Amino acid sequence: MPKNDRARPPGPEPRPRPVLDEVDRRIVAELLRDGRTPNVVLARAAGIAESTCLSRVRALRERGIVTGVTAEVDLARVGLPVQAMVAIGFSGHLRADVDAFADEVSRLPGVVATYNISGANDFLVHVAAPTPEALRDFVLDNLTGRPGVVHAETSLVFHVNRGSDVLSAG
Repeated sequence: MPKNDRARPPGPEPRPRPVLDEVDRRIVAELLRDGRTPNVVLARAAGIAESTCLSRVRALRERGIVTGVTAEVDLARVGLPVQAMVAIGFSGHLRADVDAFADEVSRLPGVVATYNISGANDFLVHVAAPTPEALRDFVLDNLTGRPGVVHAETSLVFHVNRGSDVLSAG
């Protein structure tokens, strides 16, 4: 068999894909639907004993598959009815600039999430604001003037539909 003499590209080692059996998949699907689902309901949905379910959930956390439970908040009801995705392009791809952008921007008030992406843009920044003017000010004051940023394109979010069966993709 020929040996591949090509060096591997720099970066972290590829992670093996976590293996979930059908019971784990049912537990994770329930937690995705509602992270506060009581253990008795999880156990019933997975068809296992409650003590087994507790062990399974603990193992899912220890394996890094379940990383936390968060609340979904209706942003409009808390005074942030304007949501947008801001596509950001960089002039270069220096790791220090990309990492600094992700770290700093994700901590800004009003940022829901940042996504480092491939393609024509380098980031998507999900922002929530009280008014269109506040959104404009946020983009101008916090995004467009950052080192390396050469492009910012704002798209309003009209409605969000969350996926309901993400585990079937894998």
